[in-house]
Amino acid sequence: MRELLSRMVGKKLDLFCGGTSSLRGKLVKVDEGVAHMVDEDDQMFYVAIDRIIALSETRSDQRAGFVVGFRR
Repeated sequence: MRELLSRMVGKKLDLFCGGTSSLRGKLVKVDEGVAHMVDEDDQMFYVAIDRIIALSETRSDQRAGFVVGFRR
């Protein structure tokens, strides 16, 4: 995961860490098992790499995953 994240520095990512933990931000740096990210409000936050279950590059304002309230 660390190697994959290292190649994505500078990109906006969606991270899923389990349960209801879904995070979005620009990846600034990967260091010592921690991903350094900046959110939409320019606030820095840090994510333990070993806690990341899934990630995707953000392509729009819609988050990856299930859409709440969707009915057929």
